[in-house]
Amino acid sequence: MALKGSEIHWVVHNYIGVDGGYLGDFTYRSHREFYPGFCDLIVDPDALPGTTKDRFIRILSEAPSAHQAAILRGVSRRFPVDSEVQRTVSSHRQLLELAAKCADSVAVGQVDLNVSSDAVRRALADVAVLIERNGPTSAVDRLHTAMHGYMKALCATLPVQCSDDAGINALFKLVREHHPAFNEQGAHGETTTKFLRPLMGIMDAMNPARNWGSLAHPNEDLLGKDEAMLIVNASRTVFQYLNAKMSSA
Repeated sequence: MALKGSEIHWVVHNYIGVDGGYLGDFTYRSHREFYPGFCDLIVDPDALPGTTKDRFIRILSEAPSAHQAAILRGVSRRFPVDSEVQRTVSSHRQLLELAAKCADSVAVGQVDLNVSSDAVRRALADVAVLIERNGPTSAVDRLHTAMHGYMKALCATLPVQCSDDAGINALFKLVREHHPAFNEQGAHGETTTKFLRPLMGIMDAMNPARNWGSLAHPNEDLLGKDEAMLIVNASRTVFQYLNAKMSSA
């Protein structure tokens, strides 16, 4: 969720502080160095007109929510508690809460998987970092890797063989057909199956999304932020559902 104008005003005037148009103790040089040094972002404030305050406000206002979160966390490190009278423990906590709100643009959280592998865990850790720092489009490739690895890990628990080059959708089909968790769908099996079919579509769509719309290859036409976020949320829904299903078997 992006910051509101009143929240940006609070960060600038009530947490960092402004004196004569200058933001905190930023010089033009230290402001330029702030983004790569404290936020892991590539930003050129010298390309913008105005004072350090004007430039900071514009950068923070126009940044995607994931970048806003990174900037606020950078502010918390650059201007720590008690470095000025207004930077109290309470205000510092409020600053970090705003950062968390910005980072929480992914509606579905990632669960701790009961069946996993080192490759899956590392890929999911990369997904979380990439979403926070660069936005969801940058995370699609690693999300694809995590999902593929997870399906392989699930299939390894089954009494069936799968080819080494099997894709996500083929592996998911094996899980549905052979895992005991899907043996009994209960009184609403038909309804459940209708929900499962779109999940198959999600699995099938991850391959072209990764190959042609992500940074896995030097693609010029990347997925938009909203579309990438849809893939992240839908994939995490699959992770949550299958993890719960496997746990109850």
